[in-house]
Amino acid sequence: MKRITSILLLLVAFSAAAQNSTPLDTAVWKCNYDQLLAQSKETGKPILMVFSGSDWCKPCIKLREQILVKPEFSEWSTNKVYCLSLDFPAQKKNALNDEQRLHNERLAEKFNTSGVFPLLIIVDSNETILASLGFKDVSVQEYIEDLEKQLNNH
Repeated sequence: MKRITSILLLLVAFSAAAQNSTPLDTAVWKCNYDQLLAQSKETGKPILMVFSGSDWCKPCIKLREQILVKPEFSEWSTNKVYCLSLDFPAQKKNALNDEQRLHNERLAEKFNTSGVFPLLIIVDSNETILASLGFKDVSVQEYIEDLEKQLNNH
């Protein structure tokens, strides 16, 4: 009986660790820029890109946990932007497939030439940058307000 309990506890621990390493909720966050750009051109809704190192960058992890996965941010972003996760994991167990890795690198070369992590960039359908923000240790509402201010300036 003790062995079964130990195995169950181990499985729960692995499950929790796997959930913590998930970059972003895929129901809201997509991974294909070209598809989102086509949708943006049809609807006029801009694209929010998040450049992140989900398993090595402490500010990236804090941004995800404190802002990006919060219901308030999900609600705001669902109404305002298409969300694109551009992850650059370091650990082999979290490695992206070659196609996704090359996709993310191509966008980093175009929009994040300084290699800043984390970085949120909002672009319009013409790929003009409308807003840019890194990690700020503020509330979700304050973070959204900062993004809104930048968007309203365009």
